Amino acid sequence: MVIANRALRDDLMKTERYTILLILMALSLFSVTAAGQNQRVLAQAERTTGDRFSVTAKTPRGANVIAVKRPSSEVLRAIDKGLTDLFAVARRNRYRNRLNYADYTIYVGKADRTNDADGNYSPAIAIGSAQYAGTVFDKGGYMYVAGMVLSNEPCAFLVPDHVKNFKLLSDYVRYEGEHLVLYHNDRRRYAATADHSRGGSHPILQ
Repeated sequence: MVIANRALRDDLMKTERYTILLILMALSLFSVTAAGQNQRVLAQAERTTGDRFSVTAKTPRGANVIAVKRPSSEVLRAIDKGLTDLFAVARRNRYRNRLNYADYTIYVGKADRTNDADGNYSPAIAIGSAQYAGTVFDKGGYMYVAGMVLSNEPCAFLVPDHVKNFKLLSDYVRYEGEHLVLYHNDRRRYAATADHSRGGSHPILQ
């Protein structure tokens, strides 16, 4: 009887080890797949800003954050607040798609400017002028932006890091998220508001 119990225990241990191995292999495969899906967006973020995004985090509500440095708790809470405001106004407009925190990946880059021309704290990232060349935004081949959509699918956008006035960051998050909500819910309205060089500003959704 002792021998039988020992044999049974050994079989159970082998089965348990095999199960754990399968779980670890599945998790490893999932991680590789997820990383592969984000490589295109990551490359675009780094090409746009010149930053190296090497830190990953999640907000308390589950949004994905990829940053150049460890984001502060205030930054993470501000991102959640911006998404919360976005989802609320989206529902008021009877939109339903992409209203989960986990749907979004927010890239937090280094601010190339911390104050605007009037001296107000207003972090922004410098990017090429592109279609905004010759407009009031053009600073001589480049322009400052408070945010930028990097990908409609998966939903990803870029904002500058903040060290104070985190309500401003929440607004940036909500405003960039508006483009993504419209893309996944109202393509006609999205097309009419995606390019601010033709006029229009945030907030788009009321």
